[in-house]
Amino acid sequence: MSDNTKPEDSTQAKPGERGHDPAFPPKFLEFMRRGWASSDLTDLMALPQSVRHARRRDQVSEAFPTETVVIPTGQLKVRANDTDFDFRPGSDFAWLTGDYSPEGVLVFHPHSGGHDAVLYRRPRTSKESDEFFRDARYGELWVGRRHSLSEMSTLLGIECRDIAELSKLLPQFDHDGARVLRGYDADVDAAISGPQDERNSDGSPVANRDDELATFLSEQRLIKDEWELAQLQEAVDITTRGFNDVARALPKDRSISERVLEGLFAMRSRLEGNGVGYSSIVGAGSHATTLHWITNDGATKPGEMILMDMGTENNNLYTADVTRTIPVSGEFTALQRQVYDIVHASQQAGMDAIAPGVEFRHVHLTCMRVLAEGLSDLGILPVSVEEAMEPDSMVYRRWSLHGFGHMLGIDVHDCASARKEKYHRGRLSQGNVLTVEPGLYFQEDDELVPQELRGIGVRIEDDVVVTGDGHMNLSADLPRSSSDVENWLATAREAGPRIPGI
Repeated sequence: MSDNTKPEDSTQAKPGERGHDPAFPPKFLEFMRRGWASSDLTDLMALPQSVRHARRRDQVSEAFPTETVVIPTGQLKVRANDTDFDFRPGSDFAWLTGDYSPEGVLVFHPHSGGHDAVLYRRPRTSKESDEFFRDARYGELWVGRRHSLSEMSTLLGIECRDIAELSKLLPQFDHDGARVLRGYDADVDAAISGPQDERNSDGSPVANRDDELATFLSEQRLIKDEWELAQLQEAVDITTRGFNDVARALPKDRSISERVLEGLFAMRSRLEGNGVGYSSIVGAGSHATTLHWITNDGATKPGEMILMDMGTENNNLYTADVTRTIPVSGEFTALQRQVYDIVHASQQAGMDAIAPGVEFRHVHLTCMRVLAEGLSDLGILPVSVEEAMEPDSMVYRRWSLHGFGHMLGIDVHDCASARKEKYHRGRLSQGNVLTVEPGLYFQEDDELVPQELRGIGVRIEDDVVVTGDGHMNLSADLPRSSSDVENWLATAREAGPRIPGI
């Protein structure tokens, strides 16, 4: 009987290899380990933004001068079997380092003069190693060339060390009571004990040192510098082009899948940026009344409206967040226009209120009052506007559902760990960037509104920066008023559909 064993099956697989990984013969392995030219990079220079990252690290060092601080970025996560989700670095880690690779850990080592900030990350392995050609997760023949530790140190302006060294240090960090940004790296979380549930003599909880770290980082990110504002403007500009792509392709007299429009926007985002900053909401007809409609398996219908909440994340991870609600046929009906104009008036009132020193809550209440007045004009509000605005009532919120907006930056819902007195209960400052996005939503099964309103949802959202004397709308190039939206849509359709990049 002949031997049909294939050559690549003639040796045993190494421990840890998966069943479908070929067990290559020694001669092949030896052959693959040699004959590769050097690909070392020369003449590298520090990235311009590395100076800003260094300043941010100095802020951390000044806030916790004698303590070890550990900030991981996170690890690759399995999507299915041997494939991973696209990696997105931890926002605070990226904000402090500019490193967008997985598995990194930023450590602030204290000493008498402050801190030594060290970035622990996976090194580039030799081409003579099996990883180079066998490891589908890290091997350069599979995923492309990685930067060496010295190359990354030059680019980012920070000392880089092998992540393997970190495991030896974690027990000492645990002993020292290091502060850790938790929830990103399970190994780090397990190795360094978290603060105990301690209480003061009056019974109040002792401040959690790790929560304090997360809060500090969020609050430092509230004010955007010039470089960050430029990143956000770039993300908004790409988003504007994506909305134009969609407007040019939206038929006025026939249905089209929500996913076609979602895909067109995603194409622009991927072409010019890192991709979409969050799952796109493309809600045709009554789907617009579902706040986070991301299934996008419906279709447009002439005579109805479509709500699209979409934003591009640029290559430095800053995200736009814009919403437009447009009439599929090109013109609003009288009732659609009435609802739309209420929302637009609410948004404009909120924008007009934005300036340094203004309470965040004041902008919210300004938007909500206009919505409540509009609901009263529609004959829906069951009480007076004044009563509806009382904290123990707020019945208008049945149809407005959410607040006026949120902070925006390297996260779409930025600075989430900031204290209330610095954010939702605080005052606006120059350099804050926030969305203004009021909406009205009339559910299909809501018996408290007239039949003709059921299934109508409208939201208008723009990205606004607080300036020294007021505000600036970063997304002003996208029309907002009902008449301007109609004109924009007509002009876009006249230009005709266009595939980005072709």
